[in-house]
Amino acid sequence: MRTVELLLDEAADLAVREAWRRLADAGLPSQARHRSPTNSPHLTLASCPELTASIRWELAEAAAILPLSVRFTGVVRFERPTSVLAWALELDSALTGLHRRVWEAVVSDSPFETLNPLHEPGRWSPHITLGRTRRTGAFASRRVPDLLPPPPPSPRLITLRSYDTETGAIEVLEPRP
Repeated sequence: MRTVELLLDEAADLAVREAWRRLADAGLPSQARHRSPTNSPHLTLASCPELTASIRWELAEAAAILPLSVRFTGVVRFERPTSVLAWALELDSALTGLHRRVWEAVVSDSPFETLNPLHEPGRWSPHITLGRTRRTGAFASRRVPDLLPPPPPSPRLITLRSYDTETGAIEVLEPRP
């Protein structure tokens, strides 16, 4: 499976990593525990079985909008089927438009049943994962948000990339000149 993700600018990346560290220091599930060199704070836009030439072409077109300023809206928790703690992002018109372009690119050249329905426009909840676990309710404590630093005030999404879940390879998807 190939993901399509956006990476944060350096200051926002460091803020997310600080949140990861604080969760880990408190003994909570944290993305800091993932030691893979490819583990970076990111926003997942979609996933698909493979990046075909036509998908790559469309993604290169979509990447031309970057960098994109975004705004964090607070802490969110998901239970689907893993427990996730994240910083939510505001779904403004620019992020909505970029997400729709990426979704349309992957859906145009992938069997629909292979796509994650949670990435579908209208269902997608933009967020940066801070911690994840299979333990249901792991982030239910009301004190968990108090452990976190404030989210960065003016983050930017700067790089479009794809991660291959089978090989661990990263591919930066550059805008076309």
